Amino acid sequence: MRMIRRGAAAACAIGLGGSLLVSPAPARAPDAPWRDDATSRVEVLALLQTLNADLLSHPSATLTLERWCGAHHLAPEAKVVAERVRGEDKPLPEEARKQLAIGPDEPVRYRRVQLACGEHVLSEADNWYVPSRLTDAMNHELDTTDTPFGKVVQPLHFRRQTLSAELLWSPLPQGWESGAPVPASKGGALEIPHHVLQHRAVLFDQDNRPFSLVVESYTSQVLDFAPVRLEP
Repeated sequence: MRMIRRGAAAACAIGLGGSLLVSPAPARAPDAPWRDDATSRVEVLALLQTLNADLLSHPSATLTLERWCGAHHLAPEAKVVAERVRGEDKPLPEEARKQLAIGPDEPVRYRRVQLACGEHVLSEADNWYVPSRLTDAMNHELDTTDTPFGKVVQPLHFRRQTLSAELLWSPLPQGWESGAPVPASKGGALEIPHHVLQHRAVLFDQDNRPFSLVVESYTSQVLDFAPVRLEP
């Protein structure tokens, strides 16, 4: 379902992640950017909080992004693909072996991907995983294909434990709802940084064994859809 904006977005800005129904149906403005004004800032904050809530309430970020892509018509087909980024291996973060419940000599593999829907890169994910806790078939698929990690390990019936969820950028200042001044409109498009939201999480299999540490950085392209305006 399309997100309904203009007027209703302020109610959504509390971050409950619910869908809004407005009648009559809105008309799209396909070429309109996110404007640098107070209304658009509230709407963008509402959308980021909604996406954050959806990600926190579902185990698979990939499937959540597919639903987001479909709801906002970011591509003709709402299918998220993982585009491997090779040659940029990152060391295992501090505390990661403790979080994964593994010893100092346990092999850990690294995989960096960009999750894209159509031409839109929605997320950049760093993933450290324990190959001994996956099947041979899963390891082979991860090594040889660009299939998203969440889809490959879906047979493990995994659960996700979020370590942190951070809004990296807010279009409104802290305390805006209590009267803190909103930045003055510059009369053009709203400037949005590349990364807007970041999650850190550990994945556990059905036997409650941790097998993956993931850091997901969501990009401004999650907002790459035209604003919707209600007919007067």
